[in-house]
Amino acid sequence: MTARSPTGFVERIRFATVNSLRGIKFAFASEQAFRHEIFLLVLALPLGIWIAPSFAWYVAMIGVLLLVIAIELLNTGLEKLCDHVMADHHPQIGIVKDCGSAGVMFSLLLAGLIWMSAFLVRFFG
Repeated sequence: MTARSPTGFVERIRFATVNSLRGIKFAFASEQAFRHEIFLLVLALPLGIWIAPSFAWYVAMIGVLLLVIAIELLNTGLEKLCDHVMADHHPQIGIVKDCGSAGVMFSLLLAGLIWMSAFLVRFFG
């Protein structure tokens, strides 16, 4: 957080970008799952061109991986907040963390469905 709030549109965008990049850097440094998802995205960018039946499919395939990464970032933030609020194990905090993890799981399931559907349409459809 900065001492003063940005006033202009461009300054707000710059501050938001700096904060976002700081969050990405933190997640990359501290979360193995985030690093795996970034690695998967890097592999998927060229592989998706070959698998995607059309450009619209490619956008959906890459978009869903970006969604997985976004949900992973939200889950990381939620976990760090929970750890800050209560360092010791607490059943209610455990439920909050489990719900965040479930969100990541469902986004991964969606990604798998979209990629499998694209593969089936491309090669068997």
